[in-house]
Formats: sequence, structure tokens, C-alpha cells
Amino acid sequence: MLLADEPTGNLDTASGAEVMAILDRLNAEGGMAVVLVTHEAGVAAHARRQIHVRDGLIERDDGPPSGGGS
Repeated sequence: MLLADEPTGNLDTASGAEVMAILDRLNAEGGMAVVLVTHEAGVAAHARRQIHVRDGLIERDDGPPSGGGS
């Protein structure tokens, strides 16, 4: 499991895209689970599941149902 807290923060657009390509590849080809925290919608769009948190509470869970195996 790879935990990534704002992995594209303070990066230029091209470098951020490279980082996201690496994370996508690790997940798709290496089978690594990637947990990503971001405030950027474009970065979050890479995820198969998005959990939105506000004031410490889950506001919305956009993803496969629990136990879905993904």
C-alpha cells in the first residue's frame, strides 16, 4: 500500500502529470493499492473510488460498494 498526501502539491503541471502516471502504473501493473489525499479534482479523477471528507466526517463515497474487491 502506498499512502500519498498531496503528491502533486507545489509541482508544475508536467511534473504533476508524471507523478500521477507513476502512481497509475504502480496500481495497474504492480497491483499496489494507492491511497491518495488531494484537494485537486483532476488528481482525484484518477481514482476508482473517491471518499469526500468534510469537517472530519464522510460526506460522500463515490466508488464500488464495500467488499467489491477493487
